Amino acid sequence: MEIQNKTVLLTGASRGIGLYIAKTLANAGAVLIGLARSEDGLNATKAEIENEGGTFHTLSFDLNNISGLSELVEQATAINGEIDILVNNAGIERYSKYQNYSADEVRDVLNVNLRAPLELSRLLLPTMLERGGHIVTVASLAGKKGMAYNTPYSASKAGLIMWTDGMRQELRGTKVSISVICPGYISDTGMFHDSHVDPPALLGTSKPQAVADAVLKAIKNNSAEIIVNNGPMKPLLALGQISPTFGDALVRKFGVSEVSKKRIK
Repeated sequence: MEIQNKTVLLTGASRGIGLYIAKTLANAGAVLIGLARSEDGLNATKAEIENEGGTFHTLSFDLNNISGLSELVEQATAINGEIDILVNNAGIERYSKYQNYSADEVRDVLNVNLRAPLELSRLLLPTMLERGGHIVTVASLAGKKGMAYNTPYSASKAGLIMWTDGMRQELRGTKVSISVICPGYISDTGMFHDSHVDPPALLGTSKPQAVADAVLKAIKNNSAEIIVNNGPMKPLLALGQISPTFGDALVRKFGVSEVSKKRIK
């Protein structure tokens, strides 16, 4: 799909990786409708994009409000017509031993990370199927291999990956394409950066721009899945599928569980 003059609904657009995605798609000529809870953050993104000659509209909304998404879609389409591209980028994490989570914390992670992307896609699909469109979900390598002390997040991202996998098969032969992006640890901005915890030495980090570039590539090339991580991640993930306990040993060796444990507040 060409990006020029297409209308993009981007969730999580007020900060972090969302800012990089917004700027990258705006520089490619898209009209952005940015969605997030923070009006101040959205306005900051808007100022950056408009200073560079792009177009960015703001919609303040809490994705925990699943029942309000239908009205939100109406508001979004009233801004610049029908949505051509949906980028499900918003996400939250809550680090804890599982028995110490509250029911509300688990619910919030699943609502924002999984239920909201599925519902937004459901609401936008009828028009996309008529006109053409693309859906991109930003998942995580935590959805490929579960992370201790971050299990609701892992569950939500695994759900996104499997939902995208099924939808890609369901949408074959239609005018709608769907992609999933799976980043690892990201430097400079975002949830991991904000934790001020060093990444596992053997895995390192990727730049946020690499995620934004992957989103743009996925739309242009109709990529099924893009992993954003330094090193040979796909063979390691494949080994983990062959032997889950060997995968557990690799994760321990890399220090992933210890890093997650340090992020418990």
